[in-house]
Amino acid sequence: MSTEKKNSNVIAIIMMITLLGMIGFVTNLAAPVGTIWKNQYENSNFLGMLGNLMNFAAYAFIGIPAGKLLEKVGYKKTALCAIIVGFLGISIQFVSGKTNGNLGFIIYLLGAFVAGFSMCMLNTVANPMLNEMGGGGKKGSTLLQAGGVCNSCLATLAPILVGALIGEITKGTTFSNVNPVLFIGMSVFAFVGVVLYTVDIPEPAIDKKVGDISSKYSAWSFRHFVLGAVGIFVYVGIEVGIPGTMKFFLESREGGSLPPAAAGTVAGTYWFLMLIGRLFGTSIANKVSSKTLLAVASGIAIFLILTAISIADSEKIKMPVFTGSAFGLQGVPISALFLVLVGFCTSVMWGSIFNLAIEGLGKYVTTASGIYMMMVMGGGIIPLIQNGIVDLTDKNYMISYCLPLAGLVYLFYYALFGSKNVNKDIPV
Repeated sequence: MSTEKKNSNVIAIIMMITLLGMIGFVTNLAAPVGTIWKNQYENSNFLGMLGNLMNFAAYAFIGIPAGKLLEKVGYKKTALCAIIVGFLGISIQFVSGKTNGNLGFIIYLLGAFVAGFSMCMLNTVANPMLNEMGGGGKKGSTLLQAGGVCNSCLATLAPILVGALIGEITKGTTFSNVNPVLFIGMSVFAFVGVVLYTVDIPEPAIDKKVGDISSKYSAWSFRHFVLGAVGIFVYVGIEVGIPGTMKFFLESREGGSLPPAAAGTVAGTYWFLMLIGRLFGTSIANKVSSKTLLAVASGIAIFLILTAISIADSEKIKMPVFTGSAFGLQGVPISALFLVLVGFCTSVMWGSIFNLAIEGLGKYVTTASGIYMMMVMGGGIIPLIQNGIVDLTDKNYMISYCLPLAGLVYLFYYALFGSKNVNKDIPV
């Protein structure tokens, strides 16, 4: 390999890792900025989560088209299209801050939806590109882990930064308060787009032959895949709903609410523990089966949420938070600590569910992967329902956590029983 080509690959690798980080950053903006819209619409948690819904709903619409675009124009052009769409989505959200009332909210929701298109497209591109540029196998896996670390780091930063910019919620707080975050996002997309356009990057081979199209079977013919697809829907909803709802909870507790910066730090700690969990999961991946890992993780998470629900809100514990000007210890409900710890458990669930669900699918794996990308929309629907429960129960946040609790019980069942392939007679 020539020195010039090697340097181009290094630059492309850095850009792909950066884009995986941007997926975490942009995706995690929706829930914290929902605080602003919630405040403008009579403290409605449901409306505060609509932006998050739009971001994830986009996966249902663009998942399959993104794969077809990838087949038609290749990885580099698809990545550039995703970057342009991402820049447009954030720009639309910026415009919403310049518009008052319901129109501004509608424009924001449109921007969140467009940004979701970009996130789905980037997910479709960045992971296989990193694997290819790393040489596949363990080397490729190393680059994917680096991308995952960057994703978790920026996912951790997003709620903290948004909370610091919002400051104290007042009637004068508007979406324009978070403009600096939007400018950062647009700048990164623009920079990465220019760099990717100017360098040559490898194009991973694309297998366009997805089995025998005349077959009477499909990925949907496998029971363990269908149950796994539901599992992915549930898992992403749990992952997003727990910290997103917790931030609303911490900001609105009577007699003990936290400022957005501090609440954002607590929510950010959840994502930080996901980073730690991913590193831990990588270290034991070759020693523990996906079935065992998912069963243990979901079992512990069930215990943590049950404990959080049963503990009185008045019980507090000191946690390190960012107050808006400095880091320091502040008392938070001990129930929040148990919810934060769930992040360590959810960190290993995506890979475990995916591995269990595609086992034995053979030529149907490609189709199954596309379906899974669509099921990510659970990250928008389940948190929305959870916050609807909060509104209907007069802001009883702990009752709303019965929804992710039920989801974890399902994942526990899937690990122990639902993941078994009972359709081994289907030719693959």
